[in-house]
Amino acid sequence: MKKIKNQNELLRVAISVGEKYALNRGYTGFSSTNSSKEKVESLYRLLVNDNMIQPLAEDSEDLASMKVKLVKWISKQLPENHPLLN
Repeated sequence: MKKIKNQNELLRVAISVGEKYALNRGYTGFSSTNSSKEKVESLYRLLVNDNMIQPLAEDSEDLASMKVKLVKWISKQLPENHPLLN
């Protein structure tokens, strides 16, 4: 799988924005003890449930693929001139 430019930084932004979205949806929030893996999986499942991203095939549902889905999702949400997209 080809790595997306600024993937790690975009993933951080996706998690931050995703957490705010989850709170607005009524999720009680992530605790400070939640790992990044747990956050990625929870946000991925929430966005799939809300039909905001296309679900992965069941046999390819792994952490790396979920991260890429979140990065692609946030890339579409950010303005075109955002520094992380250039």
